Parts: sequence; C-alpha cells; structure tokens
Amino acid sequence: MRSIRRPVLAAAALTAVVAMTATACGPEGGGADAKPGQSAAQDTGGEFKIPQDIQDKLKEHGIDLDKWKNGDWKNWDKDKWLREAGEFINPIIKNFWNPDKIEKVKPPQDPSKTEDVSQDQGKTDPEPAAVAAKPVRTPYTSTAPGVGLLLFSTPQGESRCSATVVKDPAHPGKSNLVWTAAHCVHAGKSGGWYRNMVFVPNFNRNGASAAKMKTTPFEDRVPSGKWWADDMATSNQWIKAGGAVPGVPMAPYDFALMHVKPEENTGGKSLEEVAGGAYEVSFNAPAIGKIPSLTAQGYPAEAPFDGAVQEQCTDKPTRLSRDAQLPTMYRIGCTMTGGSSGGPWFVKGADGEPVLVSNMSMGPRPARWSAGPHLGPEAKSMFSAMSNKWAAKQ
Repeated sequence: MRSIRRPVLAAAALTAVVAMTATACGPEGGGADAKPGQSAAQDTGGEFKIPQDIQDKLKEHGIDLDKWKNGDWKNWDKDKWLREAGEFINPIIKNFWNPDKIEKVKPPQDPSKTEDVSQDQGKTDPEPAAVAAKPVRTPYTSTAPGVGLLLFSTPQGESRCSATVVKDPAHPGKSNLVWTAAHCVHAGKSGGWYRNMVFVPNFNRNGASAAKMKTTPFEDRVPSGKWWADDMATSNQWIKAGGAVPGVPMAPYDFALMHVKPEENTGGKSLEEVAGGAYEVSFNAPAIGKIPSLTAQGYPAEAPFDGAVQEQCTDKPTRLSRDAQLPTMYRIGCTMTGGSSGGPWFVKGADGEPVLVSNMSMGPRPARWSAGPHLGPEAKSMFSAMSNKWAAKQ
C-alpha cells in the first residue's frame, strides 16, 4: 500500500506490503539545509506557555528549549524523542518554514513494490472501481476554506500531509483545532511525536501548478498564514502499536487532532476566522452502507500529482476490515497519492454543508482506492478532551 503522507520517512517505511496513504513528503533540501539556528533569533518563543508538568518531563529527558530552537530538535535519540500522550512540544521557530522551503518538501522515490493486499483483508466488500481524482475548484478560500498542508520534521527529513480546520464547540466561530491522520504526527510504537509541526490553510489558493509557484505571489501561496501546533492528541492505540509502515493493524485508529497558534500576529483572530471556515466532525455517522456519497480532499504530491493542487475523489463508500476485532474502515475508489494523508473525508450534513466523518489513511500502490477510519468513541473522547482543555484558554 502507499503512504499518503509524503516524507523521506516514506522511503524507509514503505518497504512493507502496505504503505499508508500518508502524504509526508521527503526532503529535497530537508533538515540539513533548514538552518533553524539562523531563524531562532527571531523566534517568538515566549508565546508558548508550556505547563509545569511538561517542563518537568522535558527536564527528565534532558531537553533545553533554547538549545532545541537552535537546532537540538534534530536530535532523535530515543531518550529525547517524546512519545507519550501529553508530552508533545512544538515551540515556534519563526520562518523555519519559508515559502521556498515549503515548495521543496516533496516525496522521495518510493522503493516499495507494487503489491495487492486483498489476501489480508478478511471480511470486506469487493474492491471499488478506481475513481480519478479531480482538481478542487479555486479559489480554495471560497470552495474549500480551511483545508491545507501539514508540514513537519521526521528523523529522515521534512515531510508533508494534508489537514483540515474543524469546529470547536467550546469556541463557536473561533476554532483553533485541526484534524489530520495519526501517522502524520506520531511515529507509533517505534518512535514519538514529529517536530516543527505547522499547518498552512488554503495553501496555493488559486491552484497554480508547482512549475508556476515561483512566480505566484506570497499571499496566494500562503494566504492564511502559518499555524504552529501547540497541543497534539492521537489515539492510545496508535501510540502503542501504530507505525509508519503504516502501522496497518492500527489504521482504524489513524486519526489525530491538534490545537494551533499563529506564527505571526493575527490581531486576536482565530484560525477559523483567518482561514474562512471550519467543519463539523461527526462521531455518529450513518452505517457505511447507508452513506450515498463521500468526498475525500487533499494535496497529493506523488506522480502524477505535483503537490501544489488540491484534489478530490467522490464515491459511495464501502467497508474494509483487516481484523475482525477492530473497527471497520471506510473505503472508496480514489487515485490520490502520497501527500493526501490526513486530508478530510466529507459527507453532506442535513443542511447540505460538508461534515467530516473520516480522514485519508491508507491505500494500495499504484493508487486505485483509499481507506479511512470510522470515528467512534476513541475519536470522540480525544476530541472532547482537547476542546475542554482549551475551553478557557483560547
């Protein structure tokens, strides 16, 4: 299977039979030339108020935040790789993700073999027919407000996924919450939280091709700013048993939620206000077979896509079950490739507006279908805990 997250990470991870639809893009001009020390002097570090319990944990791991922001974040030693729930840290390194660097984050050549996973699928519906991905209408600020790129650093280099602004019941109209896939934020059982996590909503709002990005105005490439994650949550199942290969056994729990903060001053405006929209998350979606249509969106970056244009697939979802003891996943025909991981899966709500019911998680290589987790009690508990935690802090 393919990894729809596109990283250098994918190169090492996708050698297994199943490679996630993770769009973590690997580095062309990755960590080595990032030169974080040069930008750290401009850091707005004081904006992050790290709770005392987290500060104590950092000391236990021997982590000094000043050294971290000046390049020590590149130390992926097991003893310094924070992995447990509640241990995520992500101090702002201003201008670490400049426009040119964002555009260079592309997936590496994938060394994994073209393989089928039907023999492992257990009880499942027949494989759906491939549905060709189509470009989302522009400008994204009007047609898909709040869908964007997720950028981050891994031990193998810089990577990318897709992500989405979601509504926060504790802050109506002013959400700072972003939904994505677990494999885009945490390495699973073999590692911990990824670093330098930044969300770029409405990236390349007018859909310019990668070849034309150099001449595209900054306000079109990064129209709604860069937002750094200052809190992160994923499923305990993923932390304990997930992985970048892509942790297929835990794919039904491949979801994550983050709280974000702007790199630049927004005059007090929330992410939802700046991005122009946010989407309701449903933890009570109809049975998979009763959903007439589902649309997946994201920024696929492996051929034949260039990572600059937002694409979408629409299909009637069917069931995919890899383990009778785990939740059944949604599956649709879709040709989106790596980079689309974490992107939203929408159904139409009662009012006709998009409602998020899943996210891009995994699929075969070559791309012909994709699967996403059903958001059940674990996802709802994660979401409620994050919303409640920030209810009085926004």
